[in-house]
Amino acid sequence: MASPIVPMSSPDITDLEREAIAAVLRTSHLSMGSEITGFEQAFKEHTRRRYAIGVSSGTAGLHLCIRAVGITEGKVVITTPFSFVSSTNVILYERGMPVFVDVDPITGNMDVQAARQAAHDLCKGGRAAQGWFPSKGCEKKAHPKAILTVDVFGQPADLYPILEVAQEYDLQVIEDSCEALGASYKGNPAGTLGDYAVFAFYPNKQITTGEGGVIVTDDDRAAELMCALRNQGRATGDTWLQHTYLGYNYRLDEMSAALGRVQMTRLETLLTKRQQVADWYNDRLAKITGVECPQVSPNTTRMSWFVYVVRFDAGIDRDRVALSLEKQGIPARPYFMPIHLQPYMVEKFGYRQGDYPITEDLGKRSLALPFSGVMSKEQVDIVCDALDKVLL
Repeated sequence: MASPIVPMSSPDITDLEREAIAAVLRTSHLSMGSEITGFEQAFKEHTRRRYAIGVSSGTAGLHLCIRAVGITEGKVVITTPFSFVSSTNVILYERGMPVFVDVDPITGNMDVQAARQAAHDLCKGGRAAQGWFPSKGCEKKAHPKAILTVDVFGQPADLYPILEVAQEYDLQVIEDSCEALGASYKGNPAGTLGDYAVFAFYPNKQITTGEGGVIVTDDDRAAELMCALRNQGRATGDTWLQHTYLGYNYRLDEMSAALGRVQMTRLETLLTKRQQVADWYNDRLAKITGVECPQVSPNTTRMSWFVYVVRFDAGIDRDRVALSLEKQGIPARPYFMPIHLQPYMVEKFGYRQGDYPITEDLGKRSLALPFSGVMSKEQVDIVCDALDKVLL
């Protein structure tokens, strides 16, 4: 394999962020200090939600939401298999049961009608409900408690009808907005409509803290619980080494929070730069036969580009294309491998090919190209030229 000539992704870091981290290191407060407070405040202002809770990762944030909803053994969460595995793993951590619905073929987000049907059948019970459960590993009966939506690749899920389903069947809504900071749905910022939402800041995200996440909510009880759970279960009023709950070490450190706080002051610039790179890709790839550019739903009033994922026409071997690009020093990655076909899910629940055909089709045809806000037009051209040659 050739050494990469274009990186898969790169964070956008300036001297402002470097100085903020250095300033923390000149103090004796490296955890649970003023930087985490400032970072959380930036998210409260961005989302206009009452609470923002900094945590060590997006996965940690989703896990705390699952705890706040009250998912325990056998309790059901309706979600999708076209996602990063963490959105399902957090349900399994609490021995809950993920019930998958397939996705929209354009956006990759939850198919609203499928979610509605699942909620109806599961709440009604009987034979219809059993049809939503896998072939093994569960009792095939349980009333759902929540819907966990995923904002795939930076495009928000179709929340209004999902919220109607949730209200009709008394379900809570968790927005996995880990890929969608800065996006908006019908004028609403991503992460502002559900009961809870989670953002994440891995180095390839719109902003980065290295590792880290933030939960936002308006729920007083849940916020207090999640603040306790992230700090080993130490609740408000607990004394030193007293722990009301079984909790976790899900704290976000001060250096990471300082990085994130400064990144939030640059959010608009970071989003604009990513949009420019996406526009360069859209312009070039529109001229290449066999490649489908990402499509933005009319419901998405602002796309927040997390990754740039193309789809290939049927008959094109996606994996061969990726290997050919890799040999030229251009990394490319499949996005996503369907969760229900991950080896541990097949072993645990007996899922098979064909269970979720749209998810599986997208998983076979999708490829993430190198993408970041610091890419140059010349780098985009290098990627597109190489892809054009591979597809000739």
